[in-house]
Amino acid sequence: MTTETLTDTASFIEAQFPVSKVSKESYKERKAVSSQTLTGLGKWWGRKPLVMIRAAIFGLLMPPSENPKRDREIFLKIMTMDEDGLWKRMREADGNIRYKDAFELLTEEERARFFDLDEVEGGKAIHHCIDANGRAEKNEVKTEVQRLAFNRLSYDEKLDYVDRPEQIDGPSEKAWEDINAHLGTNAESLTGLIRELGEQQFGRTPRVGDAFCGGGSVPFEAARLGCPSYGADLNPVATLLTWASLNVIGGGQQVSELVETAQEKVYAAVDEQITKWGIEHDKKDWRADAYLYCLETECPECGVTVPLAPSWQIASKFNVIGNLNHNKETGNIEVKIEEDVSTSEWEAADEAGTVENDRLQCPACGRATPIKMIRGDQRGENGTSNALRNWRNDDVTPRPGDTFQERLYCVRWMETYTDADENEKTRRHYRTVTEADRRREEKVQRLLEDRFDEWQEKGYIPNRRIEPGYNTDQPIRERGWTHWHHLFNPRQLLVNGLFLQEIDNLEDDVIRHVLPLIGNVVFRNSRICRWLMTQGGGIGGGKSAFDNQALNTLYNYSTRTWLTLRSTALDVETYDVRNEDAEVRTEDAREVSTDCHIWVTDPPYADAINYHELSEFFLAWYQKEIRRVFPEWYTDSKRALAITGDEEDFRRDMVASYQNLAENMPDDGAQIVMFTHQDASVWADLALIMWAAGLQVSAAWTIATETDSALKQGNYVQGTVLLVLRKRTSDDTAFTDQLKVQVEDEVQDQLDAMRALDEDEEEPSFGDTDYQLAAYAAALRVLTQYGGVEEWDIERELSRSRSNGEQSPIEEIIEEAVQVAADHLIPQGFDSFQWKTLAPEERLYLKGLELESHGEYRTGAYQELARGFGVREYKSLYADSRANKTRFKGATEFGTKQLDDEGFEGSHVRHALFAVHEAREQDDAQAGRLWLRNELPDYWGNRKKLIEILGYLASMESVAEHWEEDAKAARLVAGAVENDHA
Repeated sequence: MTTETLTDTASFIEAQFPVSKVSKESYKERKAVSSQTLTGLGKWWGRKPLVMIRAAIFGLLMPPSENPKRDREIFLKIMTMDEDGLWKRMREADGNIRYKDAFELLTEEERARFFDLDEVEGGKAIHHCIDANGRAEKNEVKTEVQRLAFNRLSYDEKLDYVDRPEQIDGPSEKAWEDINAHLGTNAESLTGLIRELGEQQFGRTPRVGDAFCGGGSVPFEAARLGCPSYGADLNPVATLLTWASLNVIGGGQQVSELVETAQEKVYAAVDEQITKWGIEHDKKDWRADAYLYCLETECPECGVTVPLAPSWQIASKFNVIGNLNHNKETGNIEVKIEEDVSTSEWEAADEAGTVENDRLQCPACGRATPIKMIRGDQRGENGTSNALRNWRNDDVTPRPGDTFQERLYCVRWMETYTDADENEKTRRHYRTVTEADRRREEKVQRLLEDRFDEWQEKGYIPNRRIEPGYNTDQPIRERGWTHWHHLFNPRQLLVNGLFLQEIDNLEDDVIRHVLPLIGNVVFRNSRICRWLMTQGGGIGGGKSAFDNQALNTLYNYSTRTWLTLRSTALDVETYDVRNEDAEVRTEDAREVSTDCHIWVTDPPYADAINYHELSEFFLAWYQKEIRRVFPEWYTDSKRALAITGDEEDFRRDMVASYQNLAENMPDDGAQIVMFTHQDASVWADLALIMWAAGLQVSAAWTIATETDSALKQGNYVQGTVLLVLRKRTSDDTAFTDQLKVQVEDEVQDQLDAMRALDEDEEEPSFGDTDYQLAAYAAALRVLTQYGGVEEWDIERELSRSRSNGEQSPIEEIIEEAVQVAADHLIPQGFDSFQWKTLAPEERLYLKGLELESHGEYRTGAYQELARGFGVREYKSLYADSRANKTRFKGATEFGTKQLDDEGFEGSHVRHALFAVHEAREQDDAQAGRLWLRNELPDYWGNRKKLIEILGYLASMESVAEHWEEDAKAARLVAGAVENDHA
């Protein structure tokens, strides 16, 4: 086999990819949170960043040249990730570096040229010290100062000042000249470039498809770039969101105005009816903007009914708390709302929580009871059962005698008033629940009961049962809820249903465009929306459902009112997208019959997220309107057809899907599979699936796509693998021994090519984990070019279950490839000969230090290193293994521990670390030298190796504070050993 070089591949992304910059841009997009382009349409799990989709499409269409470095420059120009593109993005964002900061970034000569330094030294504000005559000249100088300062920022720092690539119209005129000259095109826009590159490759603008379209990222971005696009999903909620991405966000100004007008009409009608009912206003004409509810249950120890909440802190900005008082006359525990309490009272309210670690903490008797015991949980052959009553369809509140009751415990009111200057102002008041509040609650229940049957029949309130499942069992098991509307209290059902009634009064075409609004409303107004006391700068506020990918029931929760539901409107930025050639269907990937030149898919994650279950939360509200305005779609979540699991059924269904997509793709077409999973066995399974589907791996890159949050950090999902595939054209059979030789060559060539690209870069594109992943890709590139391997039975591998810890043949090939990479990737500055004499544990430790020097603290990166070196036991090397804080110990942290005659404990690296410890302890480098000379066998034969190790330890001085003194001592010991003589 001839190994491909960076210029032998069919596309840029198969040769190289600016992983670092695309990752940083993806992270920037993620950090925009609700300001991301598609997020405003509604919740979907795991939407991929649009900038990554754009990069992937251009990466597949851009051909490589004989000059890889110039290819990268051009690709970055297309993506506006080059200097010129970033500057354009800054100017269009109206970003400005503070002149004080810009001044610091200039050279002495530049400062003297642009500023009156006497005025600067005199303390005058720097932006007033610009040395120029007239406004025009001053503006020119300001622009030049900004440009010089901006160019000296790091890429990460520049991103703080710029728009996202999607927010500008593409490269500058000068950049287009360079792009066209390199690619042989005549484009003036991104859509024009897509058309020309598509014609070069396919004879037409390529159709881009996604058969697992989810939230619509791929069809939307493809259409925005001018490609005919196709989106399909088994799930109708996903299909609706994809349709909306193309036709609401992609609908242009006219659609934007239509949506805005329709929403104003809906909100006005809802407001009018709520006001007429009088369920949100008090006698002072204050209007409620939040209601807080909690469960309550009887303490089995003392019989007191206890309100349940993990904390009674309500608003951190105003120190608002719920103060519990046991009224011994009535036997009830009352919740009194108090504002502006002292710090000690604020802290006590947190400690007064009546639920801790799923145990009732009774404030009356002081005893703790597990909630499981209160529910009566019992394990049986068919799982966990309990004594909770299963709610009926017509239940909207607990019945007398139910284990858990529910109470309103706080109302936040909004007062509108006129100040002394006749300006209208508002202020919030947090109040204890009154008898008038309880009467309004009773009225809400009567209003709901009066229209419950009618609204269910019309679809304004769901009547769908909760089907059992991994996630959907939770509300059934923990609360007895059996229907989706049980996840909403009477006030929520009345208001949410009113929104849907008003939407239903619109014309069909308008409903299609505003239907996602109801998803936004119910997403933020249910019994699974927790109250966060720090929300809104500390005024407190309700969060959306699904803090994570689960239907977590809550002990206390928030309910929104008309005032706080206004923020759920579809406030989206619109684009003129080529949606006339876009097609969206509710369709199984195994049944797709539409041909696409490029498929970009994000398949199910082997049970990582149960979309088919969680999405029924929304589908229960959408289903009747979907039937009305999209009659060709079904409204079943198709659970039975969903691709789930992680064993043979999952692999079989995935092979069928990707075989079908390969059949609906021309021979020169391509696929990118996006896969976010840490389990190496699942990763290997995916490769096996693609191989069995007749596809050949041509490249793989990891893009950092996840933000750091309290719920998703460290060693959790953080990156998306882009697996690039082509149709396999060979049916040749290989032998395992032959594969191993080819994989070794391929891995080394791939790594050398990547390193060569990064040699002269101030900000390299590839990190440590990228090189490790490249070994995966190289191995799979070799493997999947063959129709089979003589010793392997592919069908058997696909269909059989594996015992815990058992590896597939592909995993074994991948592990060998990673080991080749580990041997080949020598730490910078370390002698290659001496490196090869080190034991695997020693290499792991030293490469771990290199990870730390690169700022890599993810546990997964260290685990991947250990796998590469074949080291199974290495926990003793960790100084810290917490998420995003992982690193190995330094010499002082090892101290006198972990010294032995075998393994890492008896290695040259460990002896060198102890020598550093001794030198520090005795403040004498000779103490370290004497330890090595007296305790280490064959000291003289290993002296050069010891010098190399100590020198590498010394290089850690500037990496982190905990290394500073150890590194200095290592340098001194290295000198002592080097100057030693017999």
